[in-house]
Amino acid sequence: MSSAHPAAAVELDDLPQPYLLFLGDVTEAGYAKTAFGLRDWASDRCIGQWGCGSTIDTGLPTLTPLEAWVRGARGIVIGVATPGGAIPPRWVEALIEALEAGLDVVSGMHTRLSSIAPLADAARRLGRRLIDVRVPPDGLPVGTGRRRTGRRLLTVGTDCAVGKKYTALALAKALAERGDAVDFRASGQTGILIAGRGVPMDAVVADFAAGAAERLSPAAEPSHWDIVEGQGSLFHPAYAGVSLALLHGTQPDAFVVCHQPDRPHVLGYPDFALPDVVEVIELTMRLGQRTNPRIRCVGVAFDTSRLDADDATARMHAEGARLGLPVADPVRGGDAFTALVDAVRAVSP
Repeated sequence: MSSAHPAAAVELDDLPQPYLLFLGDVTEAGYAKTAFGLRDWASDRCIGQWGCGSTIDTGLPTLTPLEAWVRGARGIVIGVATPGGAIPPRWVEALIEALEAGLDVVSGMHTRLSSIAPLADAARRLGRRLIDVRVPPDGLPVGTGRRRTGRRLLTVGTDCAVGKKYTALALAKALAERGDAVDFRASGQTGILIAGRGVPMDAVVADFAAGAAERLSPAAEPSHWDIVEGQGSLFHPAYAGVSLALLHGTQPDAFVVCHQPDRPHVLGYPDFALPDVVEVIELTMRLGQRTNPRIRCVGVAFDTSRLDADDATARMHAEGARLGLPVADPVRGGDAFTALVDAVRAVSP
């Protein structure tokens, strides 16, 4: 039996679908995670891609806003996440072109679309909608730290954009296929666009962040799983705060560490090396025990998208032997991922 869905500022049915994915002018794939996430987990809602100087290719058809509208698109989604969630002024002309073609604009950025005067003026003139999904629901409480019924798993990371969302979605899908009661709980803009509900944790006032995580993963039947999408990293020089709030508020019974084995440093922070997976496990255990003394690590998820199959298999096998835990790439699947799912299901209610 599925538990109640937490409140969300935007519901999926309210969004103008299908989408044209806007890539801006980014050149680093790690910043296009919203576009890739929608392509991989909501492909039936994606018509094509478009940018204004981007070198990123999602594999979807490249279409102008007008071409996309003719093919059925009704919204353009900003498919990238810039540092700090700002919408650069150089994008505004392109977004106005999308409005003029008949598309509403959907954004998961921190900058509110309506705060950009030329964009707001164009939307009013054309009768189009500006929709922000990175808006937390009203009435979020302060965290209590009290235990709740149900089982929870949190994906944690060595960095941003290392597969926390993909891992959570893949685990939720696998548990559902085995007949388990499970909900994917979205904590970021891309997950909310995929699931149609959730809480954008990095947009919550700090005092209420742990309470928001509690609201995101409410009490449920003892056998029910909430698979919670993690954010940032406890080791991130800028975003560790939201990671800690999720850890304390979700009170996970289990966690999976997500890591990209060929990434040398924190994305966008070349002076900060990625922590070792062991460091992440130890710190997550130490801090997580504050609200759930029974917390445990059940495995590791590798993003091996930049490795060939043989190299990926070798690295995952070596890491599994080193840690004594299942290590898998949820996208590649296979026996390694089955072992990870089995480890999750072995956690007692």
